[in-house]
Amino acid sequence: MHKKRTRIQDVARAAGVHPSTVSRVLNPRTRGLMSLAVAERVESLARKLGYSPDPAASGLRTRRSATVGVLIPDIANPVFPLILRGIESALGEAGYTAIIANTDNDAARARDAIERLAARRIDGAIIATATRRDALIEQCRGLGLPAVLVNRSADGRQFSSVVVDDRAGIALAVEHLLQLGHRVIGHVAGPGQLSTGAARRAGFLAAIKAHGLKTPAVAEADSYDIAAGERACARLLDTKRKISAIVAANDLLALGCYDALRRRGLACPRSVSVTGFNDMAFADRFAPPLTSVRIPHRQMGAEAARLLLEKIANPRAPIQEIRLAPQLVVRGSSAPLKGRLRPP
Repeated sequence: MHKKRTRIQDVARAAGVHPSTVSRVLNPRTRGLMSLAVAERVESLARKLGYSPDPAASGLRTRRSATVGVLIPDIANPVFPLILRGIESALGEAGYTAIIANTDNDAARARDAIERLAARRIDGAIIATATRRDALIEQCRGLGLPAVLVNRSADGRQFSSVVVDDRAGIALAVEHLLQLGHRVIGHVAGPGQLSTGAARRAGFLAAIKAHGLKTPAVAEADSYDIAAGERACARLLDTKRKISAIVAANDLLALGCYDALRRRGLACPRSVSVTGFNDMAFADRFAPPLTSVRIPHRQMGAEAARLLLEKIANPRAPIQEIRLAPQLVVRGSSAPLKGRLRPP
């Protein structure tokens, strides 16, 4: 014989309160409306009686599933697990669960993922895969699905977004290299169809122009990975300009620069200094340790979750763009300019 499931009415009877009071206490959004004494008594009795909420029944009453879809472009990229930690922490505090979908940077796969998640009746989506002109945005609008973009933004500002100030971050890297005496600085840019690639490239060009330097050398990588960084860096070196420093648009591209320099017998930073962007885990363990622009990954994820929860609660909530401040972490991959830029 199956044990009878403890109901919310059973907890209310034991606590001597109305069932609606129990609901408010056990809902993270409304618990603060109750007195501490009542909340503690209800929670204690709920644990003692073995009460656990029935998500399906709750969903039928509220027409919400308390689940959020999260689209990630590459789960193997060390940046995204930290963003996910922030998302899951903020959602968990509000009683929500995240369903993660990895798209492998495939637009068709992202569209299919949204369709499948919508079929599961998710309450909203957090999208880290957006390109600047992304059909996924219109797809979400067509489904009536609240969404927030994280780490990237899209043209048109149809949804709220949480990003780092990419232009300011790249400017920090350029300023650092200029202070070290470098004047011929190249840029390994991220893909131009992504807001991060476009904004960081624009920030680089603006910083170079502000200091009246020569037209800079820029090579765009076709993706944010090590192999693409190596190919783009090789193109920079093929320009025959005496580049003494390279600003990479992310840390994986910077690692690709390390490989390209090594293949040509050039040492970092003795021959060429390199900076990255993101300050991903273990950047301090690279050889040499990577100077990088640090972004607050977990805060970014938490802010995105907060904005989405606001939109779910109030569909008329205004569209917001939150830009978080970056900071430069200086390590061994950047050094003062030496007289000799190339080995003999």
